[in-house]
Amino acid sequence: MECVLKNMPDPVMARESIWIPFMHDELCCDEKTIIVGHSSGAVAAMRYAEKYKVHGIILVSPCVTDLGMESERVSGYYSRPWEWELMKMNSQFVALYGSTDDPFISWTEMQVVIDNLNPDCHKFDDRGHFMTSVFPDLIATIQKLLKH
Repeated sequence: MECVLKNMPDPVMARESIWIPFMHDELCCDEKTIIVGHSSGAVAAMRYAEKYKVHGIILVSPCVTDLGMESERVSGYYSRPWEWELMKMNSQFVALYGSTDDPFISWTEMQVVIDNLNPDCHKFDDRGHFMTSVFPDLIATIQKLLKH
C-alpha cells in the first residue's frame, strides 16, 4: 500500500473546480484508490465518487450543505443535488468518522450522509472536528478494508 499526501491547491476556498481535477490528474485517484477526506476534503471525496470509480472513500466530518457560509457556497460543491446512488455504484465501500461535539459541522449534516450512503459509521462524542495528527482508528479501518 502506498500513501500519498499532498498539499491541495486553493486550500482556503477549496473550490471543486480546482480540487476534483487535481485529485484526478495529479493525485491519480482511480479504482484502486482509497480517498480519505476530512471536512472539505470529505465533501470533495463524495463529489469525486459521483464522477469516478474509486476503491473506497473514508469521510471524516463530512457535510452536505454550505452551512450558511458564503465561502462554502462559492466552493461549488453545494450547487446541485447529491448523487448518492452514483457514489455507491462507484465505491466498493464508504466509511464515515464523525463526532457529535464537532464545533463546525453538526451531526445532522453527517446523518444525511449516513442515511444516504449507509457507510461503516464511527460515531464519537469527544473528537470535535478531528483536528489531530494521530488517528489510529482510521489506520485500523484502512487495514481492515484492505484485508477484504
